[in-house]
Amino acid sequence: MSARYEHGLVLGKFYPPHAGHHHLVRTAKARCERLTVLVCAASVESVPLADRVAWMREVHPDVRVVGAVDDNRMDLRDPAIWDAHMAVFRAAVPEPVDAVFTSESYGDELARRFGAVSVLVDPGRTLHPVSGTEVRADPVGCWDFLAPPVRAALTRRVVVLGAESTGTTTLALALAEHYRARGGVWARTRYVPEYGREFSERRLAALRERRPGAQWEDVEFTTEDFPLIARRQNASEEEAARAGSPVLICDTDSFATTVWHERYVGGRNPEIEEIADRVPHHLWLLTGHEGVAFEDDGLRDREELRPWMTGRFRAELTRTGRTYLMLEGPREKRLADAVAAVDALLGQGWYFAAPLPENR
Repeated sequence: MSARYEHGLVLGKFYPPHAGHHHLVRTAKARCERLTVLVCAASVESVPLADRVAWMREVHPDVRVVGAVDDNRMDLRDPAIWDAHMAVFRAAVPEPVDAVFTSESYGDELARRFGAVSVLVDPGRTLHPVSGTEVRADPVGCWDFLAPPVRAALTRRVVVLGAESTGTTTLALALAEHYRARGGVWARTRYVPEYGREFSERRLAALRERRPGAQWEDVEFTTEDFPLIARRQNASEEEAARAGSPVLICDTDSFATTVWHERYVGGRNPEIEEIADRVPHHLWLLTGHEGVAFEDDGLRDREELRPWMTGRFRAELTRTGRTYLMLEGPREKRLADAVAAVDALLGQGWYFAAPLPENR
């Protein structure tokens, strides 16, 4: 029977955390009354320490997760460098440690310096053949080793937006289906519908309960409606990104809500703009109105406003520095141009700054 310990420690960069890290933490927790996970990040690294701590806390709510900045390079042969690291570790975890759990060759020395037992867990990485280096080099190839919050943070989010009846939903659905058809990890590509439309349908239905025969032009919106719509849109995206592929296709987004607020209420609402800036998006595909027939589906009006809406979307995308592509022409051309733009985005890869050098 495996020995149990009062207080265990797992230490690492978690840059970013992956299935091997989570296996190590769960193994340690099963053998300890209390477990501390110490996340150490260097200032040169491109994933903030706060994000890594938050991810580990979400995946492991039953352990204590703390973070520390450690800008000391690694040299397993230099006692002075070991001392510098230990000063950081001890400041973050000052209480006694009974067992140190690692999958690394330095585990014995680390445990000795803590005055603890060294417990080695799957050093050959046979259960989860992945490393932080491999994830940073190829996130797509390692996608299945990543936990939902990490996937959400790495997902490339593509937004299709445009004036009414310009084919945004048709294009977004086709784009998502295109990437699903590639198979493998891409088969999980998700599509996020426009929450504003669902909100509008409910608003019209509620009005008709009070006033049978009411039409879309009778519906009224207030400035308070739009932050709610923006928050719900963000929440739907986050849920989809956690379960999907490395690309997410969104039929509008919270940024677009800023323009819809201007359309239905007038003026800007800083609260919506702040909500829109909370979620990172990477590419906007703006559907033009020219050459697209206007179809009134019961939730649309004033076809003559489409040029104004297209212009406002374009102006705000430009003003805020968002990367966008204007899509025009027949449906087939729009889809082909959209695929080319998304492929170019994915082709840029994922940037991770190199960690501090190690001398083993």
